[in-house]
Amino acid sequence: MKRIFTYLLALIGAVSAYAQQTPQGGTYEMDEFKTPNGKTVKFHALMHSCIRIEYDGKEIQIDPVAKLRDRTVDYASMPKADYIFVTHEHGDHYDAVTLRLLSKENTRLVMNKRCAEMYGSGEIMANGDKTQISNDFTVEAVPAYNTTDGRQQFHPKGRDNGYILTLDGLRIYIAGDTEDIPEMAAIKNIDIAFLPCNQPYTMTPDQLIKAAKIIKPKVLFPYHYGQTNVSHLPEQLQGDGIDVRIRHYE
Repeated sequence: MKRIFTYLLALIGAVSAYAQQTPQGGTYEMDEFKTPNGKTVKFHALMHSCIRIEYDGKEIQIDPVAKLRDRTVDYASMPKADYIFVTHEHGDHYDAVTLRLLSKENTRLVMNKRCAEMYGSGEIMANGDKTQISNDFTVEAVPAYNTTDGRQQFHPKGRDNGYILTLDGLRIYIAGDTEDIPEMAAIKNIDIAFLPCNQPYTMTPDQLIKAAKIIKPKVLFPYHYGQTNVSHLPEQLQGDGIDVRIRHYE
């Protein structure tokens, strides 16, 4: 009976095949998923906008930053990264010391133009660019910017990136610092989305709800939320069939 149940779950879809929250080293929450072909993808909630992803023996780091206010991430205890993606140059997303710590000889460091200029190296992606990382791994750079009057200076249009990672068919949208921009209407077939909710720099809770209903991810992780209350989001999106998971992405 257990085998039949497992098989039926596998038929439902990649993100519902297997999802479990466990402590990583007693510190970081972890959610595990299966790709359509059965490969494992693990997401470790480090803090704020910092995400560690394990996929098919590879290490992927998103916006690795070692210290933010009174919180720290022990990147020295983690494996070197095979791939690092940086959305933009703000100090809660770009940390040159940590980038060097995580890098090895063949690490692919992908970032926007401004970060590459600051760091002195890196593979530049601009909004609209798409790169084949490996046979089963592609990345798309998508817009991330502010639209509300008085906020545009925080994240001007055309400068920063969000990223869509496709890992063996599993599509992951990491929005970066953005509001609910019109370009989100073109973001389709997302399995897992990371959407920011942090006034005044990113979205309000109402904007995040609107964005989630446009993108329609199967699983949503609110992140970059600081002191914003996101506890009501699972209930408010329940009727839309979106599995909202609150992790320690303050």
